Amino acid sequence: MNDSTPSPASAQPLHATPPAHMPLVLIIEDEEPIRRFLRATLEANHYRVKEAGTAREGTLLAMTTYPDVILLDLGLPDGDGLNVTRAIRKEARTPIVVLSARGQESDKVAALDAGADDYLTKPFGVGELLARLRVALRHVTAATSRGPAGIAEVPPYECTADGRTLRVDLAARLVFVTDQATGPESPGRREVRLTPMEFKLLAFLVKHAGKVLTHQMILKEVWGPQHASDVQYLRVYAGELRKKLEVDPAQPRFVITEPGVGYRLAEGAMPPGHGLAPR
Repeated sequence: MNDSTPSPASAQPLHATPPAHMPLVLIIEDEEPIRRFLRATLEANHYRVKEAGTAREGTLLAMTTYPDVILLDLGLPDGDGLNVTRAIRKEARTPIVVLSARGQESDKVAALDAGADDYLTKPFGVGELLARLRVALRHVTAATSRGPAGIAEVPPYECTADGRTLRVDLAARLVFVTDQATGPESPGRREVRLTPMEFKLLAFLVKHAGKVLTHQMILKEVWGPQHASDVQYLRVYAGELRKKLEVDPAQPRFVITEPGVGYRLAEGAMPPGHGLAPR
């Protein structure tokens, strides 16, 4: 951390009063000053905290204390955080947010490919850390409430940006965009027609909305392992999706590029009611 990082006392609490369930965060970090800072910050925002200073201790606590989220440093004295991530992923789907001084794109890709859900580069701000934790917890809640992540169980996705709302119902295979402004040059609410492969790509992004997905992850899932290195192929389809979904494809607000890593669909909200049939 650095001197510009807000102190725990100055951080705005996430809740004015403690929530009914205070999420448990496991911190796996070998530097004691950073652990103290994270503990004070999280407890001030109504999180419970467990700590580990080594890879071995952290892996054991991850398997025995059932945390809601794990904050993991990659540089541990007795092992690499990537191996910790892989070991946890063999047993659990607990969200893992990597906190690391390694800022190279290759390090981020390696962590995400190993099974991490998110990556924060040190130094980072309290606000961003708390926001990433909230996203991770929303993913846990959504996954728990819908059971297996088949398309039929994924709730409708909705997100608004630049005066346009994107709504996706994977079970009904319906995609709509709605522009707030209406007039001769604005179609208002309209259904978006996608090719089968465009829909398959969008469906994968929706199922992991808010998460950074590497090029390799997307290519393996959507096109198959034989296309894992066809990054340009993916870029072409992402560009076609943007033309159909975005207000300005050159400045996308829904299908967001993570430079050198992959793509992320903007975090959405479940719309009231699940039907997307035209009114």
